[in-house]
Amino acid sequence: MQAVLCGYYGKGNGGDEALLATLLQMLPDRVTPLVLSGNPEATRNRYGVKACDRNSIPQVIQALRQSDAFIWGGGSLMQDTTSAISPFYYGGLMTLAQLMGLKTIAWGQGIGPLKRPLTRFLARQNFTGCSAVSVRDRASAALLNDWQVSCTLAPDPVWALESVAVTGLWDLPAPRVAVTLRSHPQLTPTRLANFTRALVDFQTATQACILLVPFQQSQDLAIAQAIQPQLPGSSQIFTLEDPKALKGLFRGVEMAIGMRLHSLIMAASEGCRCFALSYDPKVSQLVAELDMPGWELSQMPEDANVISKTWIEHYVNGDATSPEKIDALIDRALLHQELLAEALLT
Repeated sequence: MQAVLCGYYGKGNGGDEALLATLLQMLPDRVTPLVLSGNPEATRNRYGVKACDRNSIPQVIQALRQSDAFIWGGGSLMQDTTSAISPFYYGGLMTLAQLMGLKTIAWGQGIGPLKRPLTRFLARQNFTGCSAVSVRDRASAALLNDWQVSCTLAPDPVWALESVAVTGLWDLPAPRVAVTLRSHPQLTPTRLANFTRALVDFQTATQACILLVPFQQSQDLAIAQAIQPQLPGSSQIFTLEDPKALKGLFRGVEMAIGMRLHSLIMAASEGCRCFALSYDPKVSQLVAELDMPGWELSQMPEDANVISKTWIEHYVNGDATSPEKIDALIDRALLHQELLAEALLT
């Protein structure tokens, strides 16, 4: 059996690459993956799989014709907040796969926000036509329940991604604190300046080595490069393309301050204390489910002193997610794997 894997792959986004790596890890051995990628050569080289250009209509149609199944591979594919085009791309491919008679699976999805009636209608039609659906949050499950679509609810699949050690990490001075920021309208120049001043004060107080970790270089690297020269102590920018190494980075980190959803999931799953800056409902949902400290980015204090003192308090007295809870989340995340086996092999 050959399955087309469809997501935001080959675009240099660490979170989406982590979803692809997890999906490949969870696919039954008898299933051959064919990945729709923004960079097919890089995808082939990194994962050792078939890949074709996600933007080439002839290649995509040929891939569908040659395959037995089509899988939406994790993430917030059906949402119209960051892009009005995105749901039509993913929804159009799902519709085409269903019309061509492929077995269709929506895997590890976070649905919405869907603010436009047309994209909401398309999403409902797509999910209704799927052979199997798994979602990663209660809000998505509630929406599907309203649409009378049955689904499996489980934690984000990346909780179960295998991690590998990062060469050279342990040579850096301890303690180590990871920071993952991304460009966003809510991260205004003023907020970034306040954040940076607070990080300087935090490093001065804790003597921590600051690891600036761009999850998507096109959006995050410039921010890391702007912050690093202002830090008084030891620091390093880590640009890791292997998602297993990206997750493994957090093995050697005492605390993570992050905006990106998958940076927080990776950090929490490796037993690292986390502090969240939420710019999106999916991050806020994770914060609520794990009782994770943090702020909505739009409500981050304006006083850098308040920010740094809050981080220092969490660094000194805060708790990481308990090993028991991590094990439970990983076990439940494996429900996504069970869904694949049941849907593809029966």
